Amino acid sequence: MTVKVAIRTLCEFAARQGDLDFRYTPAPSAEEGIAGHQAIQSRRGYGYISEYSLTGECLGLELSGRADVYNPHRGRLEEIKTHRGDLSRIREHQRSLHRAQLRAYGALLCRQENRKKLELALIYYNASKDRETPVVENASADELWQELEALCGLYKDWAEQEEHHREQRDALLSGLTFPFPAFRPRQRQLAETVYKNSVKSGTLLLEAPTGLGKTLGTLFPALMAMPAAQQDRLFYLTCRNTARQLAMDAVARLRSAQVAPHWPLRTLELVSKDDACEHPDKACHGDSCPLAEGFFDRLPDARAEAAQTESTLDKAILAKIAAGHDICPYFLAQEMARWSDVVVGDVNRLFDQSALLHGLIRQNNWKASVLVDEAHNLVDRGRGMYSVRLDQQRLLRLKKAAPKPLKSAIDRTARAWQSLIRDHQREDDAPVFLESLPAQLLGALQAMVSSLSDYLADNPPDLALQELLFESVAFMKLADSFGDHSLCEFQRAGRGRASLTIQNLIPADFLRERFEAANSVLLFSATLSPGVYYRDLLGLPEDSRFTSLPSPFSADQLQVHFTPGVSTRQVHREASLKPIADLIARQFRDRPGHYLAFFSSFKYARQVSDVLAREAPDVPQRAQQPGMSPQQRAAFLAGFKESEGSVAFAVLGGVFSEGIDLPGDQLIGAFVATLGLPPFDAWHEILKARLEQRFGAGYEYTYLIPGLQKVAQAAGRVIRTPEDEGVIWLIDDRFLQPGINRLLPRWWFPKSSV
Repeated sequence: MTVKVAIRTLCEFAARQGDLDFRYTPAPSAEEGIAGHQAIQSRRGYGYISEYSLTGECLGLELSGRADVYNPHRGRLEEIKTHRGDLSRIREHQRSLHRAQLRAYGALLCRQENRKKLELALIYYNASKDRETPVVENASADELWQELEALCGLYKDWAEQEEHHREQRDALLSGLTFPFPAFRPRQRQLAETVYKNSVKSGTLLLEAPTGLGKTLGTLFPALMAMPAAQQDRLFYLTCRNTARQLAMDAVARLRSAQVAPHWPLRTLELVSKDDACEHPDKACHGDSCPLAEGFFDRLPDARAEAAQTESTLDKAILAKIAAGHDICPYFLAQEMARWSDVVVGDVNRLFDQSALLHGLIRQNNWKASVLVDEAHNLVDRGRGMYSVRLDQQRLLRLKKAAPKPLKSAIDRTARAWQSLIRDHQREDDAPVFLESLPAQLLGALQAMVSSLSDYLADNPPDLALQELLFESVAFMKLADSFGDHSLCEFQRAGRGRASLTIQNLIPADFLRERFEAANSVLLFSATLSPGVYYRDLLGLPEDSRFTSLPSPFSADQLQVHFTPGVSTRQVHREASLKPIADLIARQFRDRPGHYLAFFSSFKYARQVSDVLAREAPDVPQRAQQPGMSPQQRAAFLAGFKESEGSVAFAVLGGVFSEGIDLPGDQLIGAFVATLGLPPFDAWHEILKARLEQRFGAGYEYTYLIPGLQKVAQAAGRVIRTPEDEGVIWLIDDRFLQPGINRLLPRWWFPKSSV
């Protein structure tokens, strides 16, 4: 069987050598790189062909790529590499890789066009100075082909191994055994739905209630579908580290259930750099970190060991393999993302601006199956990925001590900040929302970025200057795509403490291409209603489907009570304190045990807690505190295992309102004293207007749906298993309004009352 491989992938595998070097080199942005390519291609004139497609076969490998510029009349092939600053700052290992790619293209071109020789030009284009530096050489077709054969020889054994691995993997997955004697109630329906979606290359929003066993119930069928769908990779993405561990545990459980001793399913856990780094005090280059020195020389052996191990490639296993070869475990994991069948990681690995997995899909034309757990969080996570803040204070800290070559550019940017402050300063320092980005500041930033880039290219590293540059570049990058999907907010918190923030409102405009790149997509959560809300805000295809599976629980397990006489609106807060405290005390006395009481703020929770302590001192209580450490959070959760019950006060939307399991007597009831609506402030009113203009559902998409999903998540802590029984108090008269009540989970209520 012929193995397909891109020239870039071939060279990255077989031609990289020397140190890992992430020392700061001021590379142009992707947009500048594209602009640089276009500038050179446009000036070449008649006879030159841009983006020339190349294909060919070598040692059984089917190779492909696109040459930047080709002139068939001159017999000249050009590869363009953009850079900033002194050309000598480009490391030797980078130059070697560039040259290998050019010569591999040349070999294919000579064979494709039946040429005997070729002029090869590596064009280094300085984006900041619009200057070309060509590195030209001549080569015969024979020597180029010999070099290509050498690269393919290094890759061929690996490729054949990977093909054999793929055959074994698909055979395993086609007959994968479920690790339990039987499915849970409704879990088979869940698995069948996931399997069909994968095989049909669909996009599905799946609302699967708590208790179905969603992690295993989605992962198992998605893996089984990979051979039938001819999918190359499966990405299981999470919004929380704890959910990532559940996925890794599910893979381990699947493995333990298989009869065959061989386990040809390579599973990788991607953790953050901070979690994986062995030398956090050192920079990522060979002159600083011993694990970066000679990284690419030792990588092949480490990669081979990682590929051959049948252990799950989690943080501990990768660290052990990396230590055996004296290389960096974090960047070993990055490499193994290319060769793993299943990758488990955070959602940012696919969806953020520089996402590793999205880049690999594009580079290798993978058919990828994407599973997103707790997908109700993806709207807010997506907004965060495409938002950025610029701080005046960072600039001012550097202004006095700025190196002379940078002084002019930094001073100009400081003046632009002052002009912005004069134009928009308010006496109360309240946020100001701008209809467009401030042109004067953008111009100053652009010039400063250019100056900083050139300076850092030619001078020793300076951490403070690099941070200023990175912040400015991130802002400029989103400024280039600024539109009605985002909002610009100016705020001044005091002298020298102004900020300018690009806040994303509609992540769909950025996430759409990520979803389009996937072969099949499954977004699942216990709360994904209404599906159209997520389809619109995430940019899912128009033919996306929404399915809500019946809950394995019944209304007989849950008593849901309303309070028609209590309002938690801001104007009624004071009057609501005693009625809520009385209700909590009455419920606890009727059935002592562990309860959670959710409020819209810490202040509101404290007020009710104080009244409860005064009016019912016999009711034990404790409370979530702002900014709790991991140890404090663990202690708070441990309190639910105590024999004596209590009322635990918490904030809706906080760490204790979702993602925690308190089955049985650990939690027998919840009070939700809020609709969870965001504040009716200027920011949310602008969001409402934008969403109304785009989707015709401003109030629903801004306030009602996000708020009630927090309510459903929080109340969902009560019933976690088919044996649980409990009570939910929904404290606000608006919960009885038809338009609000219909958004609550239907299984909570007997069918006769729905």
